Formats: sequence, C-alpha cells, structure tokens
Amino acid sequence: MTTITPREARRCFNAHHPVHAAYYFAPEHDERYGRLGLEPGPMAYLAGRAAPLGRVGAGAVTASFYNFHPALVARHLPRAWATAAPETVLATRLEITDAYLTRLLGAEAVACAAMREAADLALRAAEACGRPGRPLYSANADLPVPEAPHLALWHAAALLREYRGDGHVLALVEAGLDGVEALVSHTATGTNWKPGYLQSARGWSPAEWDAARERLRERGLMDAGDGLTEAGVELRRGIEARTDRLDTAPYAHLGPEGTRRLTELAGAFSKVVLAGGGLPLHLIGKR
Repeated sequence: MTTITPREARRCFNAHHPVHAAYYFAPEHDERYGRLGLEPGPMAYLAGRAAPLGRVGAGAVTASFYNFHPALVARHLPRAWATAAPETVLATRLEITDAYLTRLLGAEAVACAAMREAADLALRAAEACGRPGRPLYSANADLPVPEAPHLALWHAAALLREYRGDGHVLALVEAGLDGVEALVSHTATGTNWKPGYLQSARGWSPAEWDAARERLRERGLMDAGDGLTEAGVELRRGIEARTDRLDTAPYAHLGPEGTRRLTELAGAFSKVVLAGGGLPLHLIGKR
C-alpha cells in the first residue's frame, strides 16, 4: 500500500460520490419502485438501500443506517419484502441507475472509454475495503459487478460510499452521539442537508429534534442559538477526521496516480450530474 493522505482520500470520494448519490433523488427512483408496489419516500429508500442485506428486519437496518428513527424503519421493514423481494429490488435498483445516468450523462458518455476506466479504478480501490465492522459495505460487496461501464462505476461508488459510511458510524459511536444527535450536530455545521429536510426524511419529530439539541447543550456542544460551541465544532471536526482516516485504505491501494486519475474522471462525470440537477443542492445549509 502507498501513502495517501486523508485529504486526498476525501477529495477522491467527493469526486465520485455524486454519481452514486443522485440515485436517491432521481425521479426514476420512486417511479420504478412504485411499479413494484413500494410506497414512495422512506419505504422505497429503505428497501433500495437495505436490499443487499437480504430479507432483513428493522433492527439490523436501524443499527447499520444509524440516524433513522427506529419507528420509521419498523413501519416499512420487513413489510416491504412482502411487496417486493430483495432480489427484485436489487434488479430494479440497477434499472433506476441505468435510467438516471443515461438521462443525465447521455448515451455516449455512459459507454465511453473514460467511464470504463473510472469504473476499473473505483473497483480496484474497493478491493482494499475490509469487511469487519462494515455491514453495508460487506453486503454490497457480495453482489456481482454489473457489466455495463456506468453500472460498474455506480456499483463501485456504492461500495466506497457504504465503506466510508460504516466508518463514519464507528466514529459517531466513539464520539458518543446517538442517531438524532449526529444529525442535529451535523446540520448545525451548515455543510449537511438542512435540518427541516433531514428531520422529516429520517422520521424524527420536532420534539425529538429539540430534545437532542437540549442534550447537546447540556454537554456544552451547542449554544442557545442552536449553533455549535467551540467544543461542538471540535467534536465534529474530530469525527470527520476520524472518518477520513478510516477511509484511506481503498485509495492507498489505488496509489497516488490512480487516485488522481479516478478523481479527475469521476469528478468530470459528477460535474455533469450536478449541472443536470442530479442532487437537490438547495437543501444543503443551516436553514
């Protein structure tokens, strides 16, 4: 393995992540899952992301997703599997990905040589992702690699995203933040999804959100104006630094040249995805 700084690893992750993340916001997401009978919104999201785990119940998903309200998860899982089996959901997930990436990038781009090179590099990086303590990564790693270049890149980006996410959960547990406290403190930085959006999307009531704020105030992490104190800023900075350190292995395995090339290639595709409205960037910020 070659030395890669946490900053270089994060830069590469940020370059390929929009290609993957746009799946959750694509109109094809709820539309295609709706054809299976899955309800739009939380049920479709939970089923699509949890499907690699198999016919799993609410407990395992609540633990691995970390910041979703347990009652929200229990409302939809395992009920969703009676409507659409995980295997069916996984096949539909690739149909959704094919549809939105082709729409946003164009038919020529999804099959071009640069797409195949990016996919090969991302898959090579994922070879170094360890399984212990990484449930969502491990479940996705059991899935076959799609043949189409754009689907292979999406699959690899999903592996790298869930690997990083699993590490982030480890950092949150170490920091002593529960799921809703993690959301409240992160939204207070202004670099995450807006509080109102995340509160609703993750199933927390206004009272539960306010209670989490109060707990953070009692720990000296938030001030009366719902901003982070110096201690809160330091805690969040430490969590992100710990997440970065836990996410260096794939990019160290890829090496400096490969990491730079993946950053360049995937970054170009992500720019097109973002320019086409692939992510609702208006939902990011403090308010």
